[in-house]
Amino acid sequence: MNIWLITGASSGFGRAIAADAIAAGDTVIGTARRTSALDDLVAAHPDRVEAIRLDMTDSKRIDEVAADVLARYGRVDVLVNSAGRTQVGAFEETTEDELRDLFEVHVFGPARLTRALLPGMRERGSGSIVNISSFGGQLSFAGFSAYSATKAALEQLSEALADEITPYGVKVLIVEPGSFRTNLFGKDAAYFSTENPAYAEKVGATRAMVRGSHGIQPGDPAKAAQAIRMALNAANPPLRLALGGDAVDFLAGHLDSVRAELAEWEKVSRGTDFDGS
Repeated sequence: MNIWLITGASSGFGRAIAADAIAAGDTVIGTARRTSALDDLVAAHPDRVEAIRLDMTDSKRIDEVAADVLARYGRVDVLVNSAGRTQVGAFEETTEDELRDLFEVHVFGPARLTRALLPGMRERGSGSIVNISSFGGQLSFAGFSAYSATKAALEQLSEALADEITPYGVKVLIVEPGSFRTNLFGKDAAYFSTENPAYAEKVGATRAMVRGSHGIQPGDPAKAAQAIRMALNAANPPLRLALGGDAVDFLAGHLDSVRAELAEWEKVSRGTDFDGS
């Protein structure tokens, strides 16, 4: 039986992953800013589900939760950093405070929680860290500069971390979902910067997409949770797991574009080395 610590467990991917782990017979510690959203899971499985209040921007609270969980459970086998929200706005529209706040939620909070739990995993020689990113962690477009910047940072932290801790038997999985039927675009999770008329056409289309697609996204969070479990249990688990046909299409197109541009400018790029190198 594995012990899971899942942030953002009250909705979306966190909730789906929690439900999947419970169905598999595991124990789930779900964190959320509003733990009442987990009351039904706790009531149905009081011996295997616990809800803990946690805001990922509260560093002191992160340390307290990690220490408390380790003291009472002895270990965490799977950490899922799932808490997050949407940020929509042109780069120029996005304030410094908005950008910093988003990095706290998507990067600094998960990094702090991971650092708190990683020593135990490393010393035991087992464990998994699942970081919920987005296909936007590898590419971006108008209106998502801040959101994609945080996901890209999370991905690069994760990639280096995987290189460092794989020899100790600890897995790292970067999950890159496309558009899934979560609350990410809902009124409680989606955040919009103050609009600048200069970007009404370009970023306006992104705002309209976010506001108009909530509840009709093609991705099924329950199937995403099953795919994550499959990847973690694989004999040769991936570092990155794209989820959803749209994510696969966007990522494949992006990789093709990067490779084509690299080839086009390869002679210039290589020409910047010292002669004879």
